[in-house]
Amino acid sequence: MKTDIHPEYKQIVFRDLASGATFLTRSTTTSDKTIELDGETYPVIDVEISSESHPFYTGKQRILDSAGRVEKFNSRYKNFGK
Repeated sequence: MKTDIHPEYKQIVFRDLASGATFLTRSTTTSDKTIELDGETYPVIDVEISSESHPFYTGKQRILDSAGRVEKFNSRYKNFGK
């Protein structure tokens, strides 16, 4: 294997903007922003959504009323083309 071609893994915090949850992990990405967590200072990456706030993982999915949407479409376009 070639030497010195792989990026270095460093400790970094990912912060979910929707829920405020933080995840300390290792990554090759960097950031100029920092956060203090457990007495240590780490670079932080803000993410819009994570497993803490995504509806699939939280179980708070929205139920779409597909029958009502079809009826609304049909009533809107029932005279179209006549």
